[in-house]
Amino acid sequence: MNEKFLLKMENIKKNYGHVEALKGVDLTLKKGEILGLVGDNAAGKSTLIKVLSGAINMDSGRIFIDGKEENIYNPADSRNLGIETVYQQFALVDNLTVYCNIFLGRLMSKKFLGGMLPILDKGKMEKEALKIISLMGIKFDSARVRVLDLSGGQRQAVAIARAILFNPRILILDEPTSGLAVKEVEKIQDIIINFKNKGISVIFISHRLESIFATSDRIIVLRSGVKVMDEENKKMTSQHVVEKMFGLESKKIGNINSIMK
Repeated sequence: MNEKFLLKMENIKKNYGHVEALKGVDLTLKKGEILGLVGDNAAGKSTLIKVLSGAINMDSGRIFIDGKEENIYNPADSRNLGIETVYQQFALVDNLTVYCNIFLGRLMSKKFLGGMLPILDKGKMEKEALKIISLMGIKFDSARVRVLDLSGGQRQAVAIARAILFNPRILILDEPTSGLAVKEVEKIQDIIINFKNKGISVIFISHRLESIFATSDRIIVLRSGVKVMDEENKKMTSQHVVEKMFGLESKKIGNINSIMK
């Protein structure tokens, strides 16, 4: 049966010198699907999403969007295809306000002095920033507060809001729950599930298997640059995932609960 995929990556290979980071990885993503991407350190997760986001170029392979082969040479190519990425170390400017961070590089302006002089439309940016954040189920009293004064979960929400500003079709989230408190983790998980309801496809990378199982429709496991598992969430258990991640029986690994969280 031919399934229609929004994204299809075929036989992606990438070497760093003599190190094979990706050894012919395939990945598919449907519209509105949440795909959990997991693996141990150096499994190839970051390299794969950097290829898709245009941060690095693959050595060989093919990328299709809606069945059409596309070339992604840089981040602009990726964004033009409707792909946005929120990296683990999200680039927020602490001393700027929430709305300035969301619209950074895309500032709104209005005409002044009869249209001769454009000035920043702070009111419109603040209003739009609050609207975007509220759509994710997050409440901010003001978009004029500095990012420096926000909690970890609120900072992550701002980074995600910036990514969805122009309605991406595919959203890549790299460790969005890392370092967050339990309640903030739950809120980010709710945000991710809400994207599915809006038809946005999500690639969710996380070391927290508990979060992966709570949100994902399907889970892909990478190990040493190879895809070793690609299954529906409901057909898998944490034990299966851990065994595939490390190539060992889970009883030889230790406490699965510590990996889950």
